[in-house]
Amino acid sequence: MSDSTHQGIEPSENIGYRGATACIAAGITYRQLDYWARTGLVVPSVQSATGSGSQRLYGFRDILVLKIVKRLLDTGVSLQNIRTAVEHLRGRGVKDLEAMTLMSDGASIFECTTADDIVDLLKGGQGVFGIAIGKVWSEVEGSLATLQGESTHDGTFQTGSSSGGEGNPATDELSERRKRRGA
Repeated sequence: MSDSTHQGIEPSENIGYRGATACIAAGITYRQLDYWARTGLVVPSVQSATGSGSQRLYGFRDILVLKIVKRLLDTGVSLQNIRTAVEHLRGRGVKDLEAMTLMSDGASIFECTTADDIVDLLKGGQGVFGIAIGKVWSEVEGSLATLQGESTHDGTFQTGSSSGGEGNPATDELSERRKRRGA
């Protein structure tokens, strides 16, 4: 992908994570995940459930949004305001997300992309807490590094901790990203 991300590479759209894995990485319950999917708050972008026994597959960006929703809920932001924020985040490019900080006074949510935005908000007495999306990105990336993902091309499962040899289709995008960074 051509968009730059937190580590310079957009997470693969070909890797999906099952609901249980998404819950672990986002720090939410399966009941929350199911409710948010059924109500359209955060729907799986890789694969939707198509009936009884089918699996939802969530992409990296979906899990990032799930974790942000959880943090906003934990601080008392209303579900209605969170829905508005999620819609806003969906419309933003990956590069925009990495530099964004969400600030809230517990009722409203504000997007801040510069330090001046944050200072202005705090001077107005509105800012109570902030969520640096780049930091959440790193947390989700770290969580998924040891969890199993599923390739949408061939149905193989992939874990972030697999070493995966050259040409191995089971090597997931997080492992590949680490190799490219030299980590």
